[in-house]
Amino acid sequence: MKEINDIIQAYQKAKSEGKKTALATVVKVDGSSYRQPGARMLVTEDGELMGAISGGCLEGDALKKALLAIHQQQNKLITYDTSNEEDSDFGVQLGCNGIVHILFEFINCDQSNPIDLLVKAAESRRDSVLTCLFSLKRGQTQIGTVLFYNQHTVFPENHHLDYLIEEVKNVFKSRTSAIKTIIHENVSCEVLIEYLPPVVSLVIAGAGNDVKPLVEIASVMGWEITVAEGRVSHTTEKRFPLAKTVKVVGAEDFLNEIIIDEYTFVVLMTHNYRYDLTVLKNMMRRNNRYIGVLGPKSKLNRMLNDLAEENVEVSEEQMQRIYGPVGLDIGAETSEEIALSIVAEIKAVLEGKKGNSLRYKKDKIHHAISGDPQ
Repeated sequence: MKEINDIIQAYQKAKSEGKKTALATVVKVDGSSYRQPGARMLVTEDGELMGAISGGCLEGDALKKALLAIHQQQNKLITYDTSNEEDSDFGVQLGCNGIVHILFEFINCDQSNPIDLLVKAAESRRDSVLTCLFSLKRGQTQIGTVLFYNQHTVFPENHHLDYLIEEVKNVFKSRTSAIKTIIHENVSCEVLIEYLPPVVSLVIAGAGNDVKPLVEIASVMGWEITVAEGRVSHTTEKRFPLAKTVKVVGAEDFLNEIIIDEYTFVVLMTHNYRYDLTVLKNMMRRNNRYIGVLGPKSKLNRMLNDLAEENVEVSEEQMQRIYGPVGLDIGAETSEEIALSIVAEIKAVLEGKKGNSLRYKKDKIHHAISGDPQ
């Protein structure tokens, strides 16, 4: 979602400056590629780029194609074949051994356009789906990004794509993007139905100096950050300008006005044992995937014993949500290193991974987006 938010901001800036733009989207990948379907990049008419569709190898040629789409004011689909290292038609050798299909959409500011759909996806913390119609056949009309869907909204309302809604709902339910072959206006084409999870919410109990690098790294990830604890002197917006919310609050009221869901990750690091214990106790009544506890294992064991003495039973299922000591085992010592290990662990939990080195992975790094059988 960070990339989408960055693209929206870049578009709004370009629009205010009267610049024309195009949106490049990876819509399909055959084989391996640095970026997967759904990767996006905004291009302005004076050559500014925001986002990425590759590791940097395709951007040069993609810039030319985007400028052509802007000049001609029409959508274009370009295929980059990186499976043949001898092929230098595009001046790129990604070494990824794949074929990447990229759709370039001219953005017309005077009518509904793909950026409007990205805005819909970014404006609320809800699961959503975006659909993009394209054709790999030469000469076919490239329709582009046409539909936004979440549990409460379909946009635009007059979409005339009722035949797609069932497939969209299936992607929404499975939380897995898909590529389907469909018939649109009597013409065979393909559609990328992309599942978009909500923005991660990182809630930090603590406002000490060691929280600062955690906020900074999480901000780079595009997460929404809340910093809260009881010390007025420490819990200030000046100390944490990158946090969305900074508030002074007692331990008993810590969770007030905080939405706790499966995309909420809580880290306890106030260095105040009683404060952390109270928040942990109240978190047992909530349902999220991750509660990180800073400090040694002995601290967590003591907390669990104290909860038991207060007749607060922590079930085995609840224990699976508690990560203490917090962070991946990367030999972290400094505040910055610990922050890196925490963010890495949260990302691993978010994706259902173990956090192992990729050198030991036997299959592909990325799971292929499912599609119709060939």
